Amino acid sequence: MIILKTSKEIEKIKKSCMIVMEILGKIKDHVAPGVRLRDLESIAEELLKKKNAKAAFKNYKGYPHSLCTSVNNVVVHGMPLKDKFLSEGDILSIDFGALYDGYYGDAAMTVPVGKVSSLALKLIKTAEEAVELGIGAAIKGSSVGDISNAIQTHVESKGFSVVRDFVGHGIGKDLHEDPQVPNFGRKNSGIELVEGMVLAIEPMINAGRSEVKVLDDGWTVVTEDESLSAHYEHCIAITEKGSILLTKI
Repeated sequence: MIILKTSKEIEKIKKSCMIVMEILGKIKDHVAPGVRLRDLESIAEELLKKKNAKAAFKNYKGYPHSLCTSVNNVVVHGMPLKDKFLSEGDILSIDFGALYDGYYGDAAMTVPVGKVSSLALKLIKTAEEAVELGIGAAIKGSSVGDISNAIQTHVESKGFSVVRDFVGHGIGKDLHEDPQVPNFGRKNSGIELVEGMVLAIEPMINAGRSEVKVLDDGWTVVTEDESLSAHYEHCIAITEKGSILLTKI
């Protein structure tokens, strides 16, 4: 069931999203070769306390951390482990969510660690462009398929693939709500976008094939062919005058 939001509810979601973006920006500033992933987790949790907000992911369906830190061929749900350190040339996807005043915010970005390959830079840029194009397609009267197609078309035009096993989603009082927002699909297909929808659009793209697998820990998702993966996520609200970016930097 799709839950439409009032303007007051959208403002509350925006507040959560702004907390997310502020904290993500500070985490990004700490990304460097030699940094331990668990230390990024500690930064996020300390900043959440200062904002009187809660981690959206921690204990969500059993996930044990506040951050998802996905390195290189890890697509999503990489865990910030104590013994995992960043190295020169890595790329790091940071996915983070917050719960504030009863509403969720959610966003993700991929950042280079030191000097990275030209392929990695192209992949990161393409993922960021893809989420922007998806947002541009999200207007009242269009469809979920228009978002999906805009993302898929751009990613594949650059020689990359979109992950099909994980998708974007609605967001509000729950972290994951209807509708699902795939990163592949046909124009003019799927659910019509109407005023009051709030969506998390999040392309996950691979340098190689689209297939992924879940590791034995039950969470970490990696590319089957071990190719690099990048991830961006933004939350938007559908309004009468167009879409509003709630995770504005």
